[in-house]
Amino acid sequence: MKVLAIDPGYDRCGVAILERQKTGDVLLYSSCITTSARAPFAERLGVVGAAVESLIKKFKPSSIAIENLYFNTNQKTAMHVAEVRGAIIYIATAAGIPVYEYTPPQVKSAVAGWGRADKKQMMAMLPKLIHIDKKIQHDDEYDAIALGITHLASVRHP
Repeated sequence: MKVLAIDPGYDRCGVAILERQKTGDVLLYSSCITTSARAPFAERLGVVGAAVESLIKKFKPSSIAIENLYFNTNQKTAMHVAEVRGAIIYIATAAGIPVYEYTPPQVKSAVAGWGRADKKQMMAMLPKLIHIDKKIQHDDEYDAIALGITHLASVRHP
């Protein structure tokens, strides 16, 4: 079982590929898709969509885990993130890949054992759950890894 986990965003979109192997869960890849703040939103959406399509072609995930949009006080940002989520969900379903959605409290509960865990608690737990052999630059990347762990722990595949 291989999952493409995505923390959606249009400035930075966290992505991670995790795989369940006989020896345990393995982080195959993680990064952030970044876009230029000076580019029009449509162009930024295109960059994120193309990168997600490329990851699907390269890694051939059996499922996609994406974070549910949680209420954001900035309506413009929330709308754009919702549009990014929509594009990603469309790309996944067009490729025939099932999409699973998780709320931030579900991810925090799965990773840290408490649905209201803070970023420090989450970042402390992740290396205990999966080997991360590189320096993570942004929270969005950690969030994507946490989504992948949540998915692997939550979904049964043959």
